[in-house]
Amino acid sequence: MKVYGVVGWKNTGKTGLVERLVHEITGRGMTVSTLKHAHHTFDVDQPGRDSHRHRVAGAQEVLLSSGKRWALMHELRDAPEPGMQALLARLSPVDLVLVEGYKREGHAKIETHRAEVGQELIARDDPSVRAVASDTAITLDRPVFDLDDTAGIADFILAEVGL
Repeated sequence: MKVYGVVGWKNTGKTGLVERLVHEITGRGMTVSTLKHAHHTFDVDQPGRDSHRHRVAGAQEVLLSSGKRWALMHELRDAPEPGMQALLARLSPVDLVLVEGYKREGHAKIETHRAEVGQELIARDDPSVRAVASDTAITLDRPVFDLDDTAGIADFILAEVGL
């Protein structure tokens, strides 16, 4: 399976971008699943929650992970959180898995950025960040997309993974 990440600091638009990308890419006839890293405890598939938004957007599977549990519901019972590769291995085959979070893993990814959040770009120190989607102009040594250019970002990701 092809894997591509969406990373960024809190409140920079990661979930919204993943949701739009799932809709865009599945609308092109491809299958997509998502893996979202969550923090510690979470409830799954309630309206308004990230997992619900991914599913409603068309993802075949939604797998969330945190330090306490992961779902397709699996209680860890104080066992260590599985790594990203172990979780990806649990997904059924699809054309593309979009990974939200896991910003320190080495997979290719796009970073979301909002000027108002005031955080430094992860991309400046991380070559695995292949592009940035931002709400403001940025000078960078790799592509920068408007955060709302879903089709352009999808084209870039699909070209990156060879689909």
